[in-house]
Amino acid sequence: MPTHTQLHQEIFQQPQVIQNLLDNERQPIQRLAAAIQEGKIEHVIIAARGSSDNAARYAQYLMGSMNGIVVTLATPSLFTIYRQPPRFGNALVIGISQSGKSPDIVAVLEEARRQGVVTAAITNVPDSELAQQADHIISLSAGDERSVAATKTYTAELTAIAMLANALNGDPSRQKELQQIPRAVARTLEMETIVEQVAPRYRYMRECVVIGRGYNYATAFEIAIKLKELTYTIVESYSSADFLHGPLAIIEHGFPAITIAPSGMVLPEMRAFIGTLKELKAEVAVISDDEETLRLGEVALPLPHSVPEWLSPITTIIPGQLLAMHLAFIRHYDPDQPRRLSKVTETY
Repeated sequence: MPTHTQLHQEIFQQPQVIQNLLDNERQPIQRLAAAIQEGKIEHVIIAARGSSDNAARYAQYLMGSMNGIVVTLATPSLFTIYRQPPRFGNALVIGISQSGKSPDIVAVLEEARRQGVVTAAITNVPDSELAQQADHIISLSAGDERSVAATKTYTAELTAIAMLANALNGDPSRQKELQQIPRAVARTLEMETIVEQVAPRYRYMRECVVIGRGYNYATAFEIAIKLKELTYTIVESYSSADFLHGPLAIIEHGFPAITIAPSGMVLPEMRAFIGTLKELKAEVAVISDDEETLRLGEVALPLPHSVPEWLSPITTIIPGQLLAMHLAFIRHYDPDQPRRLSKVTETY
């Protein structure tokens, strides 16, 4: 049991980190929302890498659906290598980075400021290089994250994005739903015993796919990166729709597929997709709060607390974090210090 590791401690700090964010960052987020509304901004560009890039994928779906705002991902090499930055126009440019140090992400915000557009930073280091380029700073309030694998900073980033989308939307009922998230995450962490029992099944797994759609497209990418960096497994992430356009050909008897299927608009499509995988004899693991869907999998990872679909990525990532940690432990890898990786990666 890896309870002595920094990673385990940080995974279990997530309910309090999210509560801190809800308590401390509401006013800065309201100010950013007011700037978006006053500037009539309808386009957001996000610069990020790694897990922060996966948080940006969540923003694409959430701000698109809740706020009607087009969200795109920046291409930092245009700024640092090709030195041909595009024109931002009337956009908000957000940099998301746990450390706020990566030069290519900082460069995107530097150029945005040069062009005179509104800039914001979502970071765990509010005096970082990235934050210095931002008109608006959202501090993740996560405390020091020492394990290489991002866990509490990732769910904090998701929460910050959810808070911004809700501030722009102004729906009091959604604010109440947000306030329930720390409790929902705490309940979801109760899955650890189940995940610990499941992990040995995958001890010798060398490749797999992780499938999600909609809001949880981001979750598929984040679970994949956790399995890659902690267990050194070859993992590919897809939306269920994209997977049918070619990658389905890799499925054969016993091929591992992790599916993310919480309650919501996407659930019927995901349930049908899981049925297709079963017909092809894949080894299907299902992360869901829906009993009928869970019964479709060879492995069921039942979410103990249902949340609205727009917030579900904050809880559905938890079993992925726990699985990656326990699988690393079973394989006798150090979950705090994956090989060849460092906490801060500076790319140009």
